[in-house]
Amino acid sequence: MLIVQKYGGTSVGSIERMRNVAARCLATARQGHQVAVVVSAMSGETNRLLKLVSEIHDDTNDREVDVIVSTGEQVSVGLVALAIRAAGGKARSFLGHQCKIVTDSAFSRARIVSIEGQPIKDALAAGEIAVIAGFQGVDEKGSITTLGRGGSDTTGVAMAAALGAEFCEICTDVPGVYTADPKMEPAARKIDVIGYEDMLELAAAGTKVLQLRSVEYARRHGVRLHVRSSFSDEPGTWVQEMEETQMEQAMISGVAIETDEAKVTLDDVPDRPGVAATVFRAVADGGINVDMIVQNVSHDAKTDLSFTVPTADLPRLKGVVERLVEEIGALRFESDDGIAKISLVGAGMKSHPGVAADMFGALADEGINIDMISTSSIRISCVIREADAERAVRAVHARFGLGDEPAAAG
Repeated sequence: MLIVQKYGGTSVGSIERMRNVAARCLATARQGHQVAVVVSAMSGETNRLLKLVSEIHDDTNDREVDVIVSTGEQVSVGLVALAIRAAGGKARSFLGHQCKIVTDSAFSRARIVSIEGQPIKDALAAGEIAVIAGFQGVDEKGSITTLGRGGSDTTGVAMAAALGAEFCEICTDVPGVYTADPKMEPAARKIDVIGYEDMLELAAAGTKVLQLRSVEYARRHGVRLHVRSSFSDEPGTWVQEMEETQMEQAMISGVAIETDEAKVTLDDVPDRPGVAATVFRAVADGGINVDMIVQNVSHDAKTDLSFTVPTADLPRLKGVVERLVEEIGALRFESDDGIAKISLVGAGMKSHPGVAADMFGALADEGINIDMISTSSIRISCVIREADAERAVRAVHARFGLGDEPAAAG
């Protein structure tokens, strides 16, 4: 059986922790499995490299920036491979261009197009543990690319799909996926099993355990994920396809909070066909993802248009919106980075009326005002003040009893 393991920056944050990773890989191999391991840069290393870049250059979406930040993983794979060899195993390291992980040319946020994989298969056939650099690839012109924050998750899942692995272990500094952030809600429970749909919504809503794109890739290719701690052998959370009966047993999977978003409002926007298309086409052309959108009722052929974007994109967005205000004839724009988005997620809520009312009631009982609301069939999201984030999580978590019952049937 082939198993892909992925270890994040905290898991390889020191030589001692790399030795721990090597021991875990060897333990898996000694159970008779082939092992491919994907590793991130050591914790803090990517931030250190980006800080160096910022002293010279202010745009991270640049070919040369990817050349720089990809070096963190190059160090990690070499050290982990040496640690495996020092512990008595056989290992070979691979960078993105050696695998070969081919991506598009969207620097700092590239998407995987294909994986050659044969060099990895050859190493496994030779009895070696393949140690693969996460987060990086190469475009068709031979330029080094990176996959964005958390991109090593996507590398791990993509490698599992390309190699036909039994599953992909995402080994991290938490024991699994919880019904809420345990740092905010001590009563949060670890989820034993969760479906792709719920995990996608939780990842999109701010749960930092898995990168959103990695879950999308896993669902598309049917890769089972096991999210577990790098520092213990206890079972974690399985992310996989769920039966309808399993989804009904867990009406709500969890509560997520996102504090790295900002709200942008265009005031007195002319209410005529094509204006919204103009606004969001310009934002998209700037490479900025929009999350929630709310347009107010028109008065005197004018309306207000609000939407949320990642806080990191706000400086770039302001230039885009300044041009838009003049182009479409709006009065002005305002931005607010003091917000948070709280989301309630659960595939079972589709068949349970009153979930939204209960969520709004929990926030109202805490005196928390709602700025914006967005819903899907399995998610309800509210924009609130960032200062209210922790109280909101605890109130909603308690209202739905998420700390009282198992979050899913195993």
